[in-house]
Amino acid sequence: MPSLAASLAAAPIVLDGGLGTLLEAHGHDLTSDLWSARLLADSPGAVRAAHREFYEAGARVAISASYQVSYERLAAAGFDTSAVDALLARSVHVAREAREEAGLADPSAVVASDEEVGWVAASVGPYGAMLADGSEYTGDYGIGVAQLRAWHRPRLRALAESGADVLAVETLPSLAEVEAVVRELDGIGVPAWVSVTVAGGALRTGESLADAAAIASSAPEVIAFGVNCCDAGEVTGVLGEAALCALPGVAYPNNGEQWHAGGRTWSGDPVTVHDRVAEWVDAGARLVGGCCRVGPAEIGQIAAAVRRGGRERPSSAE
Repeated sequence: MPSLAASLAAAPIVLDGGLGTLLEAHGHDLTSDLWSARLLADSPGAVRAAHREFYEAGARVAISASYQVSYERLAAAGFDTSAVDALLARSVHVAREAREEAGLADPSAVVASDEEVGWVAASVGPYGAMLADGSEYTGDYGIGVAQLRAWHRPRLRALAESGADVLAVETLPSLAEVEAVVRELDGIGVPAWVSVTVAGGALRTGESLADAAAIASSAPEVIAFGVNCCDAGEVTGVLGEAALCALPGVAYPNNGEQWHAGGRTWSGDPVTVHDRVAEWVDAGARLVGGCCRVGPAEIGQIAAAVRRGGRERPSSAE
């Protein structure tokens, strides 16, 4: 049974792209405060098909549609706690179904060395995703570590019991939220990666990346650290901080367009991500993919780049 941590030590692994923006490209309306959580509740088959599309493009990790699933936001839509727990579990279940449909093996059930494995990561979005006001890009929440721990705790525990192979803690903008999540991960019994969002070489709050990496590495459950939902030009610097704390790097930036939370629109010119993959692998990236507006075609290019340039590297223990 290959663990994800062991697999990362052997070679880079390709993540999927922007699930929500792919669903929008398929014609689904995600403009409500629930985003893809509403589609997960009403049309899980559409979510499963999008996961499968990324797997078939070359991704070997699908990140679940649980990013926007929160107890508070769904309570306003009539979901009680047990219904939210069921929706969190469903997010992982449909990704597992997509993996099977794509012909990839469940890593917990591998019986032959030549089976190609697919991983399912349960997305753990930041507090700002629940607010649905773009505050994950500022970290200006007005609450501290204790309150953030209490908010993250039930969802982390539900996702830890969902059957996911790994928890994908994503788009964290501040040291307070990194600390809160890492404290809650300690002892949870499921591996996780921690991914921050950055601007100008620092967290969105302006705080230190090095401090964030050091906090992330303090919990044994955290197997990788890196960045997502940012400009591709920010990635290499973050990977340098990950290397300093001896964790494998994570890199899945946006495609260069800018999100405007007020109008729920995108602007700007897209850039290619795949042409930077070799640079990121050299800088220590072991999980490489895309975030917002990065679709299956670009993930296919990233997978090809990983195959061409993803040289084996020794594990940190060596």
